[in-house]
Amino acid sequence: MTDAEQQPKQDQGDMLAARKAALLMLGEILDRKQPLDQVLEQTREFTALPQRDRGFVRMLVTTTLRRLGQVDDFINKSLTQAEPLRPPALRNLLRLGATQIAFMNVPDYAIVDTSVRIAEKNNLSRQKGLVNAVLRRIADEHKDWEKKQDAARINTPEWLMKIWIEDYGLRIAAEIAQAHMSEAPLDISVKNPEELSYWEGTLNGTKLSTGTLRLMDGGQVQYLPGFDDGMWWVQDASAALPAKLLGDVEHHTVIDMCAAPGGKTAQLAAMGANVVALDRSTRRLKRLTENMNRLRLNNRVKVEAADASHWRCKQPPEYILLDAPCSATGTIRRHPDVMVLKNQIDMERLVGMQHNLLMNAADIMAKGGTLIYCTCSLQKAEGEHQIENFLNARNDMERVPIKSSEIGGLDMLITSQGDVRVLPFHLAPHGGMDGFFISRLVKR
Repeated sequence: MTDAEQQPKQDQGDMLAARKAALLMLGEILDRKQPLDQVLEQTREFTALPQRDRGFVRMLVTTTLRRLGQVDDFINKSLTQAEPLRPPALRNLLRLGATQIAFMNVPDYAIVDTSVRIAEKNNLSRQKGLVNAVLRRIADEHKDWEKKQDAARINTPEWLMKIWIEDYGLRIAAEIAQAHMSEAPLDISVKNPEELSYWEGTLNGTKLSTGTLRLMDGGQVQYLPGFDDGMWWVQDASAALPAKLLGDVEHHTVIDMCAAPGGKTAQLAAMGANVVALDRSTRRLKRLTENMNRLRLNNRVKVEAADASHWRCKQPPEYILLDAPCSATGTIRRHPDVMVLKNQIDMERLVGMQHNLLMNAADIMAKGGTLIYCTCSLQKAEGEHQIENFLNARNDMERVPIKSSEIGGLDMLITSQGDVRVLPFHLAPHGGMDGFFISRLVKR
């Protein structure tokens, strides 16, 4: 199985510039632990590339991250030396070369030649022979090596696979890991549901039963019809479910407790709610404000920089949406950097933060009010177990079971407790879904 990406014809200068940008970006992610989205936005060497080359570089970097376990295995098998590769840029250069050889539609000779030239220009001249030898061996033998790899397992961090096995059993954990081998399609939410059929035709998309419009080949979203006019926004089908579970919120105030970047805020405003959008990060709130302005929904949204775990309001709200900070493992198909940036300690810290947010939400809301709690994590510690512990601690809160009719008839997403648990292989024939957990609670 490959992630074949057809490389446009490039001259030597274009090839070098694109791959040098990819090397720089991979170093930012793997060695300096910067998020992929931030690196894509802030790397000048990347943003200066032509649009065609940016698409290639993004595919190269994300495929390297998605296949990192396999790629490192190829490199280790090709080395004759026992000592670690130094400096880190050398291993990253080999990773990019191995990824192109094994998983992308680029001629082997071009990969080897370009990688050697990049070594020369990145103070790695002494390692040119090593780069040449390792990549040539990978080109010769990777197909045989790949047949012996358990791709899903080797590309998943051991700590994460262990938790998934404990939570779901070996078979489902393996299905989750396998689903992460494919990139996710582009999902969008249309501002006016009455125009869904129009945009389905205009964007050559497919309407899912949940109301999301799916584009299997979206391309650069900012160039698609309707983007500049604010007719729709990008939002995975799973992430579009929680806001709908609040029911009819027209003319009501809804607190979006951890709102940025604003997909759910936009949904609520488009449903006619008056939204108070909270977030600790002023930088992220700036992005949310920009999104609301583009969508022309800013008149229904009040933005406030605040720590939602301590925030208070004068009037107890009837509706709260808490999309809590989480390990984001449900988004690995879109953000393969999650597997290298997050660890078990991060998850445990986030579990405590989620509990504090839940407790404050319950404290401030009105009696009879509805609270939607959700995370884009696959671990039950951040979902099912979090809610179980919360309900044990709060006898003034109870669960309101979610019905399949509220989520497009997708019965397989409803747990025995009445919560929603989405796994990335759900709707696999239609492109899958982000992993997600949703629980609906009411205050007595």
